[in-house]
Amino acid sequence: MDNAFEKGFPDMAEWNTPEDLRYTENDEWIRVTGDTARIGLTDYAQDHLSDLVFVELPDVGDALTKGEAFAAVESVKAASDVYAPASGQIVAVNTKLDDAPETINSDPFGEGWIVEIKLSNPSEVNSLLDAAAYARHCASRE
Repeated sequence: MDNAFEKGFPDMAEWNTPEDLRYTENDEWIRVTGDTARIGLTDYAQDHLSDLVFVELPDVGDALTKGEAFAAVESVKAASDVYAPASGQIVAVNTKLDDAPETINSDPFGEGWIVEIKLSNPSEVNSLLDAAAYARHCASRE
């Protein structure tokens, strides 16, 4: 992996970027397991949004189209849409976020997931950023 820290971006060491995920330039991650995938916000996103206070969740059964907004998050600093990294139908929603949106801050890649989808076109994931490319993308914005 190209090391962003060596290129003068010391803050990158503070953001977790798991290698088993794919990423969007809008700061969403996707973890594919068979024909389903979990989607959430990256560590970089939650760090820049700061303390999350509200998550507007979609409904199970809703269809997602790659690149379109499907949820929204609000923090003490800003509100932001969450965009679908791949197309599919929502099969699960993390309703724990209704009462504890801050879970995205404390565990963005685990308990802070937002939705799980049944992928309608798994090959869409191939066009997303890998961990190294996403780390470079984040570093370029600092």
